[in-house]
Amino acid sequence: MYQNTVVVGYLGRDPEMRYTPSGTPVTNFSVATTRKWTNAEGQPQEKTTWFRVSVFGKQAEACNQYLTKGRLVLVAGDVDASAWSDKTSGEPRASLQLRARTVRFLGGRGERVEAPEEAAPAAEEEIPF
Repeated sequence: MYQNTVVVGYLGRDPEMRYTPSGTPVTNFSVATTRKWTNAEGQPQEKTTWFRVSVFGKQAEACNQYLTKGRLVLVAGDVDASAWSDKTSGEPRASLQLRARTVRFLGGRGERVEAPEEAAPAAEEEIPF
């Protein structure tokens, strides 16, 4: 079996690097993805999903050195979901952990890239096939 999840979003915080007991570097950061749409009543809607990302090895060192909060990245890897109940409120909670195989730095060096505006869907006569 094979699983691959690709996420493009903005870093929610600066990366944090640590080392495993065997000396392998591990960098952790969070990535936010936002989906925008208009509902049936014409009201704009927005939903943000957060992913916790772990990167290992030389790629972890590069992420720790060059990524900062607000940077646009593409992350590809295996996703793992976990769910639990909040201890104080009893509310259900969930998180998505992404173990990265590939991290691509998008946008310019050290700059925050603004998300592009939603593109209007092409009319049928504009589709070239």
